[in-house]
Amino acid sequence: MTTASTTKTKTKPGRSSRIGGAAPPAAPRRGRRTEFTTRRGLLIAAFMAPAAVFVAVFTYYPVLAGGQMAFRNWKLTDLTDTSWVGLKNVRDVFADPAWGTVLGNTALWVGGSIVPQLVIGFALALWLRRHFRFRGLYQALIFFPWAISGFLIGILFRWMFNSEFGVVNDLLQKTGLIDEPIAWLSDPDTAMTAVLIANVWYGVTFFAIMILAALQSIPDELYEAAALDGAGKARTLFQITIPYIRTTLALTVLLRIIWIFNFPDLIFGMTGGGPNDETHIVTTWMIKITQQGDYGKASALGLIVVAGLLLFATFYLLATREKREVKP
Repeated sequence: MTTASTTKTKTKPGRSSRIGGAAPPAAPRRGRRTEFTTRRGLLIAAFMAPAAVFVAVFTYYPVLAGGQMAFRNWKLTDLTDTSWVGLKNVRDVFADPAWGTVLGNTALWVGGSIVPQLVIGFALALWLRRHFRFRGLYQALIFFPWAISGFLIGILFRWMFNSEFGVVNDLLQKTGLIDEPIAWLSDPDTAMTAVLIANVWYGVTFFAIMILAALQSIPDELYEAAALDGAGKARTLFQITIPYIRTTLALTVLLRIIWIFNFPDLIFGMTGGGPNDETHIVTTWMIKITQQGDYGKASALGLIVVAGLLLFATFYLLATREKREVKP
């Protein structure tokens, strides 16, 4: 017996023998990317054109038109004279006797709303993160107010704070906290408190929704490790929970500040800016100036609001951005 007869024929991996069998099917070829041609670009532009025209006509054109009105003598009482006046309308805004009150009300409106909303919303989110019976029902009840119009909420609270038959005075009298009804919305000392209470109730939902979504992304292993290390609830909150959702908290607070600043619906529904302009904020005052026919001054106030919010957002984002360590 020869050595050649006892040696088995070996084949290389991935290559089939041509004897007694067919070659395996070739691997499928990957699809090539469609080349970008001029025709394809024109087709994409044609599909985008209606949306672009719609946004340009109903968004950018009104913004530009309103912006140029801020530098003209634009009043409904005399449309024959719309001459260029430069920064006169801006100076008129700052020189108005109501400007100081409106600016102070706006600061109180934003600060007095954002802090309670954040604290209460955070507490509700922590509570809703736990697993308990009927949790879905509680979530639906808490999130429901966010689906209601702000103006409708204002009308609802106007009836609740009514000095004659409002439920707020009725409850306070039954509990013995007050002896006689309080004129909440007609008294300059209590009107702002009433609208702040309504806005806090309305805005808590937004924080609860956003923070709950962020809390659900935190791995349970982190809490288990903290419990094994003997960390208490306060330490877990400030060293695990808050740092993990820090970015979400910062962006949520920024969005809410901007929305509260531009939220005249509730105030108009409750007080209309009164009494004696004591509940007017910048945006409600701008609407009042527009109703008086001075479009130039109202447009100037609008530009001041936009510029102020842009500056605030820029500094806020720079102050709250996460610092990344640069590796050598």
